[in-house]
Amino acid sequence: MSVVAFIGLGTMGFPMAGHLVRAGHRVAVYNRTAAKAERWRRRYGGEVAASPAAAVREADFAILCVGGDDDVRQVVTGPEGVLAGARAGLLVVDHTTTSATLAEEMAERCAEREVAYVDAPVSGGQQGAERGTLTAMCGCAPELFPAVAALLSAYAPTVRRLGPVGSGQLCKMVNQICIAGLLQGLAEGLLFAERVGLDPFAVVEVISKGAAQSWQMDHRHATMIRGEFGHGFAVDWMRKDLGIALEEGRRRRIPLPVTALVDQFYAEIQNLGGGRWDTSSLIARLRSFQPSSQGHER
Repeated sequence: MSVVAFIGLGTMGFPMAGHLVRAGHRVAVYNRTAAKAERWRRRYGGEVAASPAAAVREADFAILCVGGDDDVRQVVTGPEGVLAGARAGLLVVDHTTTSATLAEEMAERCAEREVAYVDAPVSGGQQGAERGTLTAMCGCAPELFPAVAALLSAYAPTVRRLGPVGSGQLCKMVNQICIAGLLQGLAEGLLFAERVGLDPFAVVEVISKGAAQSWQMDHRHATMIRGEFGHGFAVDWMRKDLGIALEEGRRRRIPLPVTALVDQFYAEIQNLGGGRWDTSSLIARLRSFQPSSQGHER
């Protein structure tokens, strides 16, 4: 059993912290909205702290799952942040999807206080967090990884070290780049099937047994066909993640033309009022176009 501080009880963090309790760890949580922290305590037990500093005072691990770079910076280095209450030897595991440079900056700030830092963004979305089936991509010193992998096994059966601090965030960028292209291709394929008069469910049943198969096809085709997007990973968050990847690509002069294009498609989804829709809602954008007499979108 470890003593764990869990900071950030959003759609992902809420069930993830619960899995740690169920695995036998002693967990203290902090959330910016105190009512949500109390709701978590009533469901799982555990403890509620008044600040990140208070949450980590007796902790072996501090796990972060917040919004972005600025949120992590505030939670770690703010007046009531993690470093204000940390003991030497604390291990900070950050599940927030951020820039790689932020991870490097936080690792340096933590090292000044004899605190270790691991960037460990996750993939699997809300359903993966609730089911305890996430994948974690870690950047850290090799000697830290066994303890991190053991702790995260409560909700992430697949945990992999990719390299030094920042490597986990770079891997998450690859993940989001690939997902964006896959979902756009799936959206176009399903729309094509609909427009040419094929049963899209029958099409997926056939092509999912071959080279076109993907996780997105297996888990999102049905809701895409039905036009149901009130679940999963929100477009607003995907645009944040793609923005991080595109900025890293510009910094390193790596061309990402498809990613940039799909990012703009997601901007159009936001303009349709779908900022909180699942990322598979790309098909809604395509359906919003009406075919012209020549068969082209307009």
